[in-house]
Amino acid sequence: MIVENYNPDVLSCLANLSNDEVFTPPTLVNDILDLLPNELWSNQEAKFLDPVAKSGVFLREIAKRLIKGLENEIPDQEERISHIFKNQIYGIAITELTSLISRRSVYCSKTANGKYSICDDFGDEQGNIKYERLNHTWQDEKCTFCGASKAAFDRDSGLESYAYNFIHIENTENIFDMKFDVIVGNPPYQFNTAGSDNAAQAKPLYHLFVQQAIKLNPRFLSMIIPSRWFSGGWGLDEFRSKMMNDSRMEVIHDFHNASECFPGVEIKGGVNYFLWNRDHNGLTKFFTHNEGSIVSVRERNLKLKNCDIIIRYNEAIPILEKVQSFKEESFSNLVSTKKPFGFLTNYRGKKNPFKDSVKLYANRRIEYVKREDISRRIDEVDKHKILVPKAVGSGNSKTDVIKPVYSEPNSCSTETYLLLGPFNSKNECDNVISYVETRFFHFLVTLQKNTQDCMKRVYSFVPIQDFSRKWSDQELYDKYGFSQEEISLIESMVHPEVS
Repeated sequence: MIVENYNPDVLSCLANLSNDEVFTPPTLVNDILDLLPNELWSNQEAKFLDPVAKSGVFLREIAKRLIKGLENEIPDQEERISHIFKNQIYGIAITELTSLISRRSVYCSKTANGKYSICDDFGDEQGNIKYERLNHTWQDEKCTFCGASKAAFDRDSGLESYAYNFIHIENTENIFDMKFDVIVGNPPYQFNTAGSDNAAQAKPLYHLFVQQAIKLNPRFLSMIIPSRWFSGGWGLDEFRSKMMNDSRMEVIHDFHNASECFPGVEIKGGVNYFLWNRDHNGLTKFFTHNEGSIVSVRERNLKLKNCDIIIRYNEAIPILEKVQSFKEESFSNLVSTKKPFGFLTNYRGKKNPFKDSVKLYANRRIEYVKREDISRRIDEVDKHKILVPKAVGSGNSKTDVIKPVYSEPNSCSTETYLLLGPFNSKNECDNVISYVETRFFHFLVTLQKNTQDCMKRVYSFVPIQDFSRKWSDQELYDKYGFSQEEISLIESMVHPEVS
């Protein structure tokens, strides 16, 4: 069918700068703005800030709502528009390019005082959408504001430094010298510490913008950020602790699949947007989205007893509480840290065995090494043990499967694997493997694992069992007293190949 006179919103058609600096679709912006109380749109004194403007879409959609909401307060349309753009909406761009895009989106001119600007009251080109080129402040080869590595930015001075204004000055409040009622936006998500495209070196950045916004103490704060902070992330422990203990977190909308918010973009672990309300003091309303629908809503504490992460699955909380009531030792105590025998993933041994060689389990291959080349866990080389991959899938429990490998005496591995054990016999290893292969086991791992990383910490909710015997899901369901509804939830969340 041909639709005549269709004019798409240009801000829904922009290509993303990268997976770390993602343009926000207008429909998503309006979903986020819907979290705010309606009375704001008819308040001519309310002030709004997007501290991470990329396309200007947040400011544009705010302006639309104010133009409609202030019709009674300021009947003259031209006067109303001038008042809104001059006195109510403000932005801080993340780069010079995005400052121009944002002004074009908001003022209909890349310069605020240009000939075609929708507002005649600005005396300079920037108007209320500011950008100043800043440099990182280096100390011991690291930026004191964002932690970026100096090596990553030792390049052509003409290139963008990505020293974002909002988090690279001491007194952010001085940019506009005013208090804001609302701060909203979609901050940059990470930067690369090594100056390469190696994703493993990507350091989270988004939490710095959230923390800086909270320091400004607005009435409301709403941002869309990766959901990795719920349970993991490099350097996010302190941020997670503060957020999950903050009674001002009123609403969270969590999307396991980021493409529901950003079509065509993969962000491992999904994304979430939240409403922080300065005057709220209570439970958080937690929404879970999947395949275009809200599948769960629950008012809850983000901080649970004996839990240092945010459980993103509402219905999983009673199941976890039943397991934890047994007060059993954590399976994570059986799991090694990375690089258990000292060999990197790309280490290459000999293809064939030789005298006194030790079998090496590597990435999809078997090789052989000298015993004297093993630098860690020498005492465990000759014991029975199990290997599990340190990276599994993408963080989607319906597709990720942990596949354990028995590692016999006189064997070791590269850091492709983590080590479980050691154990007393192959029979005991077989019993442990039967447990690892259950849906129960995978379900409890899922509560911690929301990316491909499958490190020691993701096993912390899994209890140790009696490994003198094998285990099945039904035996585990019976042991912990799960209801049929809880069993159905577990089995719906785990890949059908498990068990």
